[in-house]
Amino acid sequence: MKRFLTAMIFFALLVGVWQWACWRGFWSPVLVPSPARVAEYLWEAALSGDLGRAVLVTLKRLLAGYFIGIFVGLPVGLLIARFRFLRDTIGMLALGLQGLPSVCWVPLALLWFGQTESAMLFVVVMGTVWSVVLAAETGVRNVNPIYVRAARTMGSRWMHIWIRVILPASLPFIVSGMKQGWAFAWRSLMAAEIFVTILTGAGLGYMLHLGRELLAMEQVIGIMFMLVLIGLLADKLMFSPWEKWLHHRWGTDRAT
Repeated sequence: MKRFLTAMIFFALLVGVWQWACWRGFWSPVLVPSPARVAEYLWEAALSGDLGRAVLVTLKRLLAGYFIGIFVGLPVGLLIARFRFLRDTIGMLALGLQGLPSVCWVPLALLWFGQTESAMLFVVVMGTVWSVVLAAETGVRNVNPIYVRAARTMGSRWMHIWIRVILPASLPFIVSGMKQGWAFAWRSLMAAEIFVTILTGAGLGYMLHLGRELLAMEQVIGIMFMLVLIGLLADKLMFSPWEKWLHHRWGTDRAT
């Protein structure tokens, strides 16, 4: 609760300084609108339903591509960790493709799938899967060998060792990879929604692009605010509880 209040006070001061600078005319209101104008735009967009529809469309695309990326990336990462040949081939490919900017997948998606939902899904999957692959592979390779030897000493066999020993021990790495994959999925989807126009399903990226085209900076900043808010909520509701449980489970949590 104390940390939440500290954060709220900080953001309130930040907005206050922003509003004061707008009143003093430190910059053009066309380029940097006041917080009041941004709040007014968000309120009107929420009342009209445009904002809610855009959020739902974006989250639908994001979650679909993200979970497909996890479903594909996790077993591939485990196989790479198990077989050296795959680690020297697919593992190197995954390492290279992870550093590829997400926007680079957009031209391929447009050529292969056209301006369709499949293009959006492809870009999000490509932005997610490689982080999950590398995280799973790193997690398995960093499992303490003592755990495996102790399990074998007690009669455990190959499949049992993987399910009951290796996977639980590698979960901290896998969760970190999933968190990183979520961030890459966000960036990939925003790049796709900005460059791929699908009139039947306009998401937040399209509204961001439209605000830029219309020089409506209150719309641009308002959509950016929504993206930050959704990202914070995802971290606090999805990843932070899981990470906290893992740290508590393995005895690595701190009192602060």
